[in-house]
This record gives sequence, C-alpha cells and structure tokens, in this order.
Amino acid sequence: PATPTKNRSQNFNCQNNVIEYSDDSDGPSLLRFMCAELTRGYFLEHNEAKYTERRERVYTCMRIPRELERLMIFGFFLCLDAFLYVFTLLPLRTLLAFLRLLTIPCCGLGGSRFLQPAQVCDLLKGLIMVLCYSMMHYVDYAMMYHLIRGQSVIKLYIIYNMLEVADRLFSSFGQDILDALYWTATEPKSRKRAHIGVIPHFFMAVFYVFLHAILIMVQASTLNVAFNSHNKSLLTIMMSNNFVEIKGSVFKKFEKNNLFQMSNSDIKERFTNSVLLLIVCLRNMEQFSWNSDHLWVLLPDVLIVIMSEVAVDIVKHAFITKFNDITADVYSEYKASLAFELVSSRQQNAYTDYSDSVARRMGFIPLPLAVLLIRVVMSSVKIQGALSSVCLLLFYLGLITMKVLNNIVILGKSCRYVKEANMEGKLFERPTAQTSKQTPKKANPTKSPPPSDILSVSQTHVIFFVTSDPPPDSPPKPEESSSETPQSTELKHRATKKDLLEIDRFTICGNRIG
Repeated sequence: PATPTKNRSQNFNCQNNVIEYSDDSDGPSLLRFMCAELTRGYFLEHNEAKYTERRERVYTCMRIPRELERLMIFGFFLCLDAFLYVFTLLPLRTLLAFLRLLTIPCCGLGGSRFLQPAQVCDLLKGLIMVLCYSMMHYVDYAMMYHLIRGQSVIKLYIIYNMLEVADRLFSSFGQDILDALYWTATEPKSRKRAHIGVIPHFFMAVFYVFLHAILIMVQASTLNVAFNSHNKSLLTIMMSNNFVEIKGSVFKKFEKNNLFQMSNSDIKERFTNSVLLLIVCLRNMEQFSWNSDHLWVLLPDVLIVIMSEVAVDIVKHAFITKFNDITADVYSEYKASLAFELVSSRQQNAYTDYSDSVARRMGFIPLPLAVLLIRVVMSSVKIQGALSSVCLLLFYLGLITMKVLNNIVILGKSCRYVKEANMEGKLFERPTAQTSKQTPKKANPTKSPPPSDILSVSQTHVIFFVTSDPPPDSPPKPEESSSETPQSTELKHRATKKDLLEIDRFTICGNRIG
C-alpha cells in the first residue's frame, strides 16, 4: 500500500477488520460517526472465561431457591421433631424417671447411681415445664394484648424489633444455662466441686425459661395486634422489616461457615414464626367463638407473612452466594451436616439429646415456646366432661403418631444424606486430642467437604465411637465405681456398629414416605 500523505488519515473498518485510507479533508462528520457506531463489532469469545463465569452465576441464582428450600424444609421438620418431643415423649420419659425415683428404696442401692444421667435430665426438664406453666397462669394475656394495642404504630414497630434482638440473645445464653444445669446435675461426684450447686442452677433455668416465654408472648401479642388492626399498617411495617434484613446482609463478606450459621438462624426464625402465627390464630378463633368463617379472614394475612419470609430468604441467599462466589451445592453440605447430627444422636449412648443438639446448632430452644403454647391452648380450649378428656387423649395419641411418623421420615432422609456425603466413616472414628482442631479430609474429590468448623463441632459433640461387637448373649456390665479413669468411662459408652444398622432400617421406609 501507498504511504499516507498529510491530507489522508487511517480509518478502521470493523466489518472486514482491515485498515483503509479515506480522504479526511472535510473534517469530522456526524454521519460518519453514526455509521461507525452502527457498524462496529465486538467478539465475546475473546473473553470466554469471564462470560462463562457470568453465565454460571445466573444458573447458580436460579438453583438457589430450590436448594435453599430443600434445606429449609429439612431443617423445619428437624425443629418440628424437637418441638413435638416436648409434648409427646418427654412427659413419658419424665414419668418413667419419676417412677424409677420412687422405686429406689424398694430396689436397693446396688449401683453407683440412683438415676441414669438421661433420667436426671428428663426429670429436670419436666419439673421446669411444670413450674413455668404454673407461673404463666399469673400472666394475663388479655391485659398484655390491650396494653400493646394502646401504643402507637411506630412505638410498636420499635418494640417488635427490640423483641427480635432480645429473642436471639435469650436463645444464645439460655441453652448455656440449661447445659450448665444438666452437667451440674449429672457430673461425677468424685470430682472436685467447682460449681455453685444444682439448686441455684435449677432456679436460674426456671427463671430463664419463664422470662423467655413471656418474651415470646409479647411477640405473639404484637403480631396479634398487627393482624387485628383495621388498616393493616402495622402488619405492613413489620413485613417491611424483613426486607430491611436484606440490606444488612447481602453486602457483607460471608464465608461458608457464616452462611451455615445464617441458614440455621433462618430455619429457626421460620419455625418460630409459624408457631407464633398458630398462637395468633388460636387467640382470634377463641374471641370469635371458633367461627370457621373468621379463619378464612385470617388465612390471607397468614399466607402473606409466610410468603414474605420465603421471598426474603431466597433473595438474601441468592445475592450472598453471588457476591461471595459460593456455589449452590453448599446447601447440600449443610443438609448433610444436620443429618449427620441427627443420625449420631440416635445411637445407643449419645453425648446429648437430639433436641439439645438442635438447640445448639440452630438456636431453637423448644421449652419456652412449648410452655407458651400449652398456656394458650389451655386458656383457649375448655376441657369439661368425660368426652373432652377422651378427645384430649385422642389428640395426644395423634401427636405421638405425628412425632413417630416425622421421625421416621427425617431419619430415613438423614441416612441417605449421610451416605451421599460419604460421612458414614466419621460415625466410627476414634477421638484424638486434635479432633476439633484439624480440618477433615475430603471424602469425595468431586464434592467439596462441609466447612471445617461444621465437622469439627459435629465431631466434638455428636460423634460416637465403636469397639468390637459384644456377644449377643453377654449381659451388660454393671457400672463401676466413680473412681474409674476417664478413659475407661469413655470406652464404656462407645456405641456399636449395630446402632447404625438399626437406624438404617428407617431409610427405606422414610424415603418411601418422604
């Protein structure tokens, strides 16, 4: 090509990707500029990695609702199982422990313990429930409702936010109080006394459960006022508070462990709100003499509250995973971790009761909520005559049936999730001094393991260990004296592999039902 002169300039033609020379004596032209804007091209394939990543982010956001709701539903039924335990099996276990306590003089004192640790804990839980329920009779629900109804809308909005914060603080500290009581009551007596005594711990636990029950009652009363307001302005403001939660969450840095804690908190919040809505419906139906027509008036507001919770959780988790480059598969890992704790707690000699494990993981303590629900139901439903007593017995049997059915389903699902995550071997690992500090090894190279602190907490609290299977005809050894070493005590409480086989029988049944 010829050498360009002074009156010629270089123009880039994007259509054939060559350099052409044109006469530029007329200067800039709007037509030439518009022609260049309309005909210039670009090639996305030159930055393939960037746009592939963007597309994967879109697919991840599309998968978040499905994976998140699977985790939420599984966690919801875990909380339901722990909540139904308080109404169904805990009274029976408390009755058995009480009968054992009464028959001690007849059976003699041959063993080193009067009661087993689980029986002591059951007695304490039952006694706490009875005392707190008796104390709740002195709290007037109607007076509290009218006192809250007389406040302004803005003041009620502030009160509701304060109650949410106080509920989280109470849940965080309350489980520590209950654990301290259980350990103080069951601690080996040979150790040096390093506590203030069982009775002070017991009164602290009763005081906590009573205060937490009153706190939840104020929450339910505030929600009831919002439902019964004429213009629904308070209900709208309270629902908008959920969307404010998005602003405070999505723009923060989140790791997998933090997201797991948030997911557990959301599960607990959703279940607690469901129970609060049930309490509101019971109180409103009582005021309208159990007229079924009023229930259809309440249902739209109930559905709006539930759907707003679901929408806020989906949007929040979708943007958190997007901004922090977290895949949607992480919710399957969270689900496997919760399932691992459930399977572990079902073995023969567990470190803790399953309801306590759920309380530690999700911050859901069923005792205060159960006390409040019993108080509301007993004040809303009048039991008079033999027919009412028979209906109450049938209702109790129905609750037991629901508890057993729910337990079978979630236990079957949990066994499947544990197998899919290749976490069966962790049920039989021997403890080491660094168990809670080491990062667990990857069991499957195709999947990233659950967060290290999740497994470490699970291993610390709920992993159970095995020795060789004992002969089937050999009777269990009696407990040795309290002077035995901690190692021998630990060996004595190790579970066998038959425990997992017994649990795994529910897998087929649970998966078919689920």
